[in-house]
Amino acid sequence: MRDRGDLRVFIDLPYRLYTDAPRWVPPLRTLVRQQLDRKRNPFFRHAEAEYFLAERDGRVVGRVSAHVDRNLQQFQQNRWGLFGWFECEDDQEAASALIEAASAWVRERGCDRVVGPMSFTTNDECGLLVAGFDRPPIVLTGWHHPYYGALLEGAGLGKAMDALMWDLWVQDRARVHPAIWEMAGKVESEHGIVCRHFVKKDLEAEVGRFLEVYNAAWERNWGFVPLSEDEVRAYAKELRPILDEHWAMIAEKPETGEVVGAALTLPDVNQVLARVRGGRLLPLGWLTLLRHRRAIDRVRVLALGVKREYQHTGVAARLYEMHYESAETTPQKGGETGWILETNTAMNKAMAGMGGTITRRYRFYERLLEDGAQSSAAPGGEFAGDWTHEVAGDGSVAKVEA
Repeated sequence: MRDRGDLRVFIDLPYRLYTDAPRWVPPLRTLVRQQLDRKRNPFFRHAEAEYFLAERDGRVVGRVSAHVDRNLQQFQQNRWGLFGWFECEDDQEAASALIEAASAWVRERGCDRVVGPMSFTTNDECGLLVAGFDRPPIVLTGWHHPYYGALLEGAGLGKAMDALMWDLWVQDRARVHPAIWEMAGKVESEHGIVCRHFVKKDLEAEVGRFLEVYNAAWERNWGFVPLSEDEVRAYAKELRPILDEHWAMIAEKPETGEVVGAALTLPDVNQVLARVRGGRLLPLGWLTLLRHRRAIDRVRVLALGVKREYQHTGVAARLYEMHYESAETTPQKGGETGWILETNTAMNKAMAGMGGTITRRYRFYERLLEDGAQSSAAPGGEFAGDWTHEVAGDGSVAKVEA
């Protein structure tokens, strides 16, 4: 990008690409702009990124980001470069040029592969939808054109990992094995652990307690990177408007104050955002949000976890039981889990045992960048046009032009 206008084009592109896609939920432009802003997003205190636009005959047809997260590389002991924010017309030549530009950018920074899509980490919206196109996306998930997978594979990327989302209904207790309720009943009496709901007026501290568990419980997950204190504060600010205390829970030991488990479930604000098709709150977007907020009837379990040393205590069962209790007093009676890695056999087996079914599948792709790696050229070995990529020296948005 050579000016702020290019960033605006980068942000605006999906609103054009999904004009005729009723299941796509437009994100709020202000939040997207804030996330891409290197001065405002604390992600950039440990990462760098470049944004690319693909143009054909002066018309923007695609976009992608390339980024290097030093915290991820250090925590996972890898040399990954990442790509994200991928959107493109059904144009293999453009998609290949975008992935080639992103790959070259991270290769120049010492990375041995490019992995994604991640916008910007697995803590954010990530993965490409490859199954479940018939359902509208739930909060903090994406809906993508079905042809995107073929574009990425045509650009030389292969599957790295899949993540699954399951439906979740918390009305019929009889469907759950009695052992779950038995375990939940012993959490406080036998282990001295108290489970309670968030106190919203102390939200920043509560989110900090949640993320203490989050960073500990998910540390062995593929692609996981812990959140920093600055990122915790940013998440607290972002979540405040949509968080409902009924659906946010903490498990702790009162005598020491140690947080041992947590669950964060969010009302599906996408049901309202779907009505704000332009992604703008002004002039009437706020009115739409307020008018339809009470119509939200589903939730997304963003995360439910227990520190490893307390996973035998039944805390997870008690947090699960609290979801049933919350469903009795709120309009929301079910929804979906957060994504679960396909390799997490125990959790996927548990979801199936609770009567759940897989609702959608998200895929992460990768391409090796060392000598002998796959070519990212379009089928036939060469780009059909004279495509080049130009990296903006100011680190804003570069262009890939025909």
